[in-house]
Amino acid sequence: MQGAERADRTLLDAAALVGHLVPAGSMFAFLAEHRAEVFPDAQFADLFPSGKGRPSIPAPVAASILTLQTLLDYSDAQAAEAVRCDLRWKVACGMALDDKGFHPSTLTYWRRRLANSDRPHRISEAIRKIVDETGILRGRHRRAVDSTILADAVATQDTITQLISQIRRVARVVPGAAEQIAAVCTGYDYSRPGKPDIDWDDPAARDALVSALVNDANAVVAVLTKAELDEQAQQAVALLALVAGQDVEPAQSSDGTDGRWRIARRVAEDRIVSTVDPDARHTRKSPEARRDGYRAHAAAEPDTGIITDEELTKASGADNADPAVAERFLTNDIATSNTSRTDDHGSHTAPRREWYGDSAYGTGDLRGAIGHAGHEAVIKPKPVRPAVEGGFTIDDFTVDQNAGTVTCPNQLTRRITPSRYAVFGVACRTCPLRQRCTNSKDGRTIRLHPRDALLRQARRDWTNNPDLRDRYRQHRPNIERVISQIATLGGRRLHLRYRGTAANNAWLKRRSAALNLRNLINRGLRYAEGWALATT
Repeated sequence: MQGAERADRTLLDAAALVGHLVPAGSMFAFLAEHRAEVFPDAQFADLFPSGKGRPSIPAPVAASILTLQTLLDYSDAQAAEAVRCDLRWKVACGMALDDKGFHPSTLTYWRRRLANSDRPHRISEAIRKIVDETGILRGRHRRAVDSTILADAVATQDTITQLISQIRRVARVVPGAAEQIAAVCTGYDYSRPGKPDIDWDDPAARDALVSALVNDANAVVAVLTKAELDEQAQQAVALLALVAGQDVEPAQSSDGTDGRWRIARRVAEDRIVSTVDPDARHTRKSPEARRDGYRAHAAAEPDTGIITDEELTKASGADNADPAVAERFLTNDIATSNTSRTDDHGSHTAPRREWYGDSAYGTGDLRGAIGHAGHEAVIKPKPVRPAVEGGFTIDDFTVDQNAGTVTCPNQLTRRITPSRYAVFGVACRTCPLRQRCTNSKDGRTIRLHPRDALLRQARRDWTNNPDLRDRYRQHRPNIERVISQIATLGGRRLHLRYRGTAANNAWLKRRSAALNLRNLINRGLRYAEGWALATT
């Protein structure tokens, strides 16, 4: 059953005895006074529908602990210890000085209850409601977007470790698989603990081991694919099939049918880095920065630093790329605006916004979506690179969309094919400008983006409109501070503490909400028949 806070104070109430030691204006002092208004019991009543059993930690207390834990990046054990030993936490949670606190698993229990409910992000929703009520975003029409890579909570595994550990996992979770693995696997004894006993400095020995493990994995998949399996078992077998192929290629002089394999001389797209957390991915934020983990995306009002939307995704994949997530932020913003803002006649009016982003967001699809919504894209265009160093770029070719033609710098015109290509081909052989245009023996071929006209206009605007560049330089960098607050604490990069996209996305939403609440507290957040800022 759901617990409730006592209306009266205990004899050793921490707030009454040592509340003056907690700095005024801090998150601890604010929660000590207003946790019941921020996280009312009614908002959590459905988590404990039964009126029987031992009472839970009161909802305002549990929500306050989860908020502080996420803001300060505490583990469950650290948070439980802080509640037991730290006066600030006792004051914030309304506990007595001699309160022994709770077991760390209680926080796991609360997160599981929230995750399985129909409103898993109600803590962040409660704080977002406060943001809306204060009106801090009223009249502010700018939004900035950015992302960062957060390290996952598991160790990155090499190919051999992935294969062995996943075959062992299949033996554990698939009924009867252990016997079948023992029957069909000849390359290694998977019941033995530890790593294979080979000469790791010998390339031939390593290649032989890789071949044996891949062949064993393929044999296990072939046998179990025919069996009737539950969902957990199917996922384990599917993951084994994936790791058996993502990092290997046929050995030299092999046609791929003789069972000889080697580690591939490339990194697989959308590579899984650990079988312990199959959602963690290998990616790169830039050509030089290669990372493993997840990608945290955020949209914020750049002048106040208030986070308006956030999402944690896998670190790779088209649906998880910066422009794709920004489009979802745009859709959410339009939906929120249409439901929360009305004019005097009751008709819905969505405000015209300026969307700021670096060149990673400069895709034609995102620009088109922003323009279609009636907003303005203040986004740095992606640079266009010439086919020949110092030569012509695509902007040196004239495109006539109405006529369906492309004209090159030498004034040769070609029609645009249905697949959006313009092929100059043999005409380039005698062209006097060839050395500045292409090195291909087949001549220059231009591929046009479906939104080529929009991208060209964006590049012209960026070059010819100094006001656009000034607004970008004034407002876009502010999102970097927001991203830094999300991803760092005390000068160190945060590591995610959970496995899977859903659990880590819930963490990101709680962290964004905690940062927003701290932002409002620093601006003089107060409660008097409603939420308001002291400066308004």
